[in-house]
Amino acid sequence: MSVFRSNTQIYVQLIDDLTGTTVLSASSRSKAIAEQKVNKTEQAKLVGKLAAELSLAKGINAVVFDRNGYLYHGRVKSLADAAREGGLKF
Repeated sequence: MSVFRSNTQIYVQLIDDLTGTTVLSASSRSKAIAEQKVNKTEQAKLVGKLAAELSLAKGINAVVFDRNGYLYHGRVKSLADAAREGGLKF
């Protein structure tokens, strides 16, 4: 589970390390999340929940969390917490 954070958006990808392919992705640019008028931390929570729902639907329940050098604080932390609450195991 790889996280990318820009100034305005947050993205997460579930990547299969053996084949190097992206299994699924979720971002704050998805229509359901972008329509909601919430702050960036709340957007990150929604992306974490969406990523957890999509991964559980594909049968993935355990991931390795890659924060890509970002501090585990703020939006990155809220995304990870929401993914855990959604049922993913890190």
